Order: sequence, then C-alpha cells, then structure tokens
Amino acid sequence: MAALEGRYRSIAVDLPGHGASTGLPPDAYTIEGTSRALLGLLDGLGVENPVIAGYSMGGRLALYLALRHPDRLSGIFLESASPGLESAEVRARRRRADEQKATRLESGDFREFLRYWYRQPLFASLARDEGLLRKTIEDKLRNDPAELATSLRGMGAGSQPSLWGELPDLRVPALAVAGERDEKFVGVSRRMETLGPGMTTAIVPEAGHNVHVEALARYLRLLRNFLGGP
Repeated sequence: MAALEGRYRSIAVDLPGHGASTGLPPDAYTIEGTSRALLGLLDGLGVENPVIAGYSMGGRLALYLALRHPDRLSGIFLESASPGLESAEVRARRRRADEQKATRLESGDFREFLRYWYRQPLFASLARDEGLLRKTIEDKLRNDPAELATSLRGMGAGSQPSLWGELPDLRVPALAVAGERDEKFVGVSRRMETLGPGMTTAIVPEAGHNVHVEALARYLRLLRNFLGGP
C-alpha cells in the first residue's frame, strides 16, 4: 500500500476471522457472507468499481465477486488463487482435512501450528528462508487462532462452490499471478486463462506461493501495470 500511495486509494480489509473482524455471525465466515460484508463495506466507504487484489483465499473471494457481482468491480488481481475444487468428492476430502487443521488450531500451540502450516509443500520456497519464515509467523500470531479455525471451516476451498464452470462468463479484466516454483498454481492459472475471457497469466521467476513476500518488486510492477500506471 505504501508503494501505491499518492496515486491510488488502497484499502486493506480484515476478512472474517482475521485481524479485528472477529465474533461475527456464523454465515459471515462463508464465501457468500464474506462477499456481502465486503460489498457492504465498499458501499459504506463510497467506493465504486474497485480493483480487488487477493492472495490465496482472498483471490478465491475476488474471483467469486467478479463472477457473481461483475457490475461492482473494474478488475481482479489474483495471486496464487483458484476457482475452487471441481469434484464433490475432492471437496469433501478437503473439508475433512480442514476440520483436522481447525481442531488443531483450537487446541494446540498456535506458534507450533504456524510452523507446521508453513512446512506444507505449498510453502517450500518460503520455508527455505528462515528469516522470512520467522517474520511471516510473527505477522500471523496477531490473529486469534479460534477465529482462524472458524474461517478455515467456512472459507476453505472445500466449503466454497466450484467456479470453474462459471469462468467462461467472466466479464471483468483479470490477471492471475503465480510463482514459477508453485507448479500447482502455475497450472491452475494457465488453465484459468484458457477459460476466462479477459483473464491473463503472469508467472514470477524464483517465487513460490507467496509471491508478494518472496518477490515484492516484481509483484508491485505487475500490480501497477494492471492498474494502468507506471
């Protein structure tokens, strides 16, 4: 946000279960409830047709908004995001796995859980940099683990509807960014590009799932270009 200051108005949102957005009604932690809350927030701030930039879960939310409320956005900038899981069976398996993680979040040592979380293969390139891993964990410790557990149950990829079949109806400009070391999301991003009109892909060299952390300068260059600025 500091890098965009003076040229763009930037708004950082605590999604339900994160930061200070806690103690909310149960449906607020679903993708539909979160979408309604975000649109209500934008209305309250007088923001019309913003570009939504979202990482991972935030990217899934941005894509959901673009497909279900296309008249409200002028573009979406997706980082390491997907349209969800296509198969009902795969979604059910993911919900079971997320429930185990949520239970562990509620009952265990939060710092140790975060170290376990970032040891997943998805975050391999981030975890190789011990200093960066330590900073990332310290940032996440500001959250409430019970609230994160609720968010994981309601907003996990297993709980949202698959959006793959809706991609041909995409009506807003979209950029899907992925790190070249994140082979899964490179594939997802390139497949989205073949299905979504106006969707393009950018693969960032020497970065993994957390592009904005591992390659900030390249991330900002892509974001500025997408917004139409230098």
